[in-house]
Amino acid sequence: MLGGPTDDGVMDLWRVAMNTVGQMTKDELREMIETIIEQKLLELLGDPDEGLSIREAIRERLLRQKEAVASGERGEPFEDVIQRLGLG
Repeated sequence: MLGGPTDDGVMDLWRVAMNTVGQMTKDELREMIETIIEQKLLELLGDPDEGLSIREAIRERLLRQKEAVASGERGEPFEDVIQRLGLG
């Protein structure tokens, strides 16, 4: 296999990974690749907001919004959005 690993144990893992990827839909593969790229970029570049302070009023507002979403007062279920946009 061109560009693949050569160690026997690693080859077994490589085969499992290739079989798994081979069973993915295009959207699943795209999502996996996007996630890997995002993780790698964060690893290499870091969080640009790390170390910055946030105003107390903004922090409180974000916490209230998070609580509202968690309790169902705010936000829209993912399934409803998919249906509303005609994506499902």
